[in-house]
Amino acid sequence: MFNSLVKGSIILAMVFGVALTAAFIYAYEEISLDADKLINYKPETSSIIYDRHGEKLAYVFKKQHRLYARYDEIPGFLVEGLVAMEDTQFFEHNGVNPDAILRAIVKDIQAGAFVEGGSTLTQQLIKNKILSNEKKLARKIKEAILALKIEHELSKEDIIERYLNEISYGNNYFGVKTAANGYFHKEMNELTLKEAAILVGLPNAPSFYNPLKHYKRALDRANNVLYRMKSIGWITQSDYLKAVKESPKVYRTSLTQNIAPGIVDEVLRRFKGKLGDIRTGGYQIYTTVDMKQQAIAIEAVDFAYNKALKKYKEKAETSTLNTAFVAVESKTGDILAMVGGADYEKSAYNRVTQSKRQPGSAFKPFIYQTALDMGYNPASPLTDLARTFQYYYKGKPKIWAPKNYERDFKGFIAFREALVHSRNLATINLVADLGVSTIRKRLAFLDVPHIPRDMSIALGNLGLSPLKMAQIFSVFANEGHMIAPRLVSKIISKEGAVIYETRPKEIEGFTTPEQAYLMTDVLKDVVKRGTGRNARVEGIELAGKTGTTNNNIDAWFCGYSPTIETIVWFGRDDNKRIGRGATGGALAAPAFAFYYKRLLELYPETKRTFDIPEGVFRGEYEGKAELYTENSPLPDSHKKPIQNYNEYDQLLEEEMEITEDIDPEDGEIGFAPTINIDEEPISEEEIVEEEEDPLHPKRKVPLTPVSNDSGTLF
Repeated sequence: MFNSLVKGSIILAMVFGVALTAAFIYAYEEISLDADKLINYKPETSSIIYDRHGEKLAYVFKKQHRLYARYDEIPGFLVEGLVAMEDTQFFEHNGVNPDAILRAIVKDIQAGAFVEGGSTLTQQLIKNKILSNEKKLARKIKEAILALKIEHELSKEDIIERYLNEISYGNNYFGVKTAANGYFHKEMNELTLKEAAILVGLPNAPSFYNPLKHYKRALDRANNVLYRMKSIGWITQSDYLKAVKESPKVYRTSLTQNIAPGIVDEVLRRFKGKLGDIRTGGYQIYTTVDMKQQAIAIEAVDFAYNKALKKYKEKAETSTLNTAFVAVESKTGDILAMVGGADYEKSAYNRVTQSKRQPGSAFKPFIYQTALDMGYNPASPLTDLARTFQYYYKGKPKIWAPKNYERDFKGFIAFREALVHSRNLATINLVADLGVSTIRKRLAFLDVPHIPRDMSIALGNLGLSPLKMAQIFSVFANEGHMIAPRLVSKIISKEGAVIYETRPKEIEGFTTPEQAYLMTDVLKDVVKRGTGRNARVEGIELAGKTGTTNNNIDAWFCGYSPTIETIVWFGRDDNKRIGRGATGGALAAPAFAFYYKRLLELYPETKRTFDIPEGVFRGEYEGKAELYTENSPLPDSHKKPIQNYNEYDQLLEEEMEITEDIDPEDGEIGFAPTINIDEEPISEEEIVEEEEDPLHPKRKVPLTPVSNDSGTLF
């Protein structure tokens, strides 16, 4: 009987053992997927956006703000402090520490509850990443199995690296590098022993030991870490005493702002869907922006905008007036500063990149450059006489009678003076002479969209964004060579590889350096004594052109120094009239001048004079000094200007394809009608409904930011 019981017990024990082993093996395999979360660790990692000098503009992230630290980045004394406090035998056990478990069991029995877990660092990592904090036997068993598997797959250094990158340090800082940047504004290699001890002490109770809320409590906890390290011989007595006396400075860093929200939004908009989720990929994104110049651009916009509000007796809170500003380095196309509107908080819509507006007379230099390249000279006489053009629209005769802003006629006017004073009629007659098709071909070479097929091309009757204007205007600022503006220079992956470098679009040969300089010299006069006088700045040569559209809807100043090109726009988001006297010279030019004044103060070494290329000569025509080139010789003073107006009228009728019925007496400055502008599609909930205007179509203006990402303010 007894032997039977013994045999039965042995068999039962064997069956139970086999079953337990099978269950263990099954559980081990079942949790492989859980273990993979740590073995192939890919945490959400914040991306960092920098300016051209490496200054941080913002961190962008989704839910968890985490900067990833490789093991070799982490100071040795920080690792020692962590091990000393949490798992002294970490480098000796295989993921589970039996001694610690026995001690925990004894304490739990004495307390009659789960009061101590006996977890190793590996188990703590598993609890944070995979399992819950609930103290139940089943969870502890699964935790132990996972720990054994992970220790088999990963090195001790890998486990420490994952632990320090995964855990929370309070204040929405995930990972030790994030906490070092946030609390101390330091990189890992800059941390002191005391700062490292504060970080080691935080994960145990991030809210309780938060140095921003409980500074003394955090210091006391750090001193306990230091004492533990000293007691086991991992730091010296002198290191301990020095560290205990230290009271590190901690920073209250906002996670809901960044120092260049418009720039950050534009970066995210441009790369949306191209690099996965940029907010979780841990990228380092280097922009071309100079934050010092960004600051003075914002000042310039504020100055000119407030001046305009005062002029029209409007309040910023209720005004529909808005503005855009972009500065670009001429040789590289690097965007140095970009302000997308008067108030980002009021509207995050970026008018530099997303809006399309008529440039008006700011477009005239392209027509005049075409003329120069076809043999005209700045001294060439142009016809400045009134014209009335008859055409048919839907079978009905229509009249177009453009005017000069000044409502007078000069008869004949020098090419230079016509552009300096922005004479509409001289420009229209010049277009008639050159031919609309000739000008369209030249503009198509620059990839200009929606080019008018009629005489309205003379008055800038097409829709362009300020950034596109910067691109095509670079042919003047960059000696005839067009270069597309770029905002991002390179992107580095979290593994340290350069995965993106900008190759700006370039178009060579629009004109030669000497021909482009002829235009620069004329545009210098626009600033010195023409419509752009408000853009003058003492001590630097500046060139540029004003632009004002029909009925004072848009006001521009497009100009450049020897090194930087700047585009400024003013207008209303609803396409309504700004007000009487709202010209590019009155509204936009003051922002341009303010920027360059501050630029000279900021960078006094800035190049101040334009270089004159070889092949540009100085001569005299009718008693006045004038420049000329081989391609644009001085005019023959004995040659009479074309006076066969019948030939002009015939050519104009052939070129005209006017599509709007314009009252010849309507409008202050007699500009051509506004064309329809193709807009990028925008979601229905972002559309602002506006009153219908036949000359200025409805626009879709988003009121919400392109993204709602957070960023850390530095």
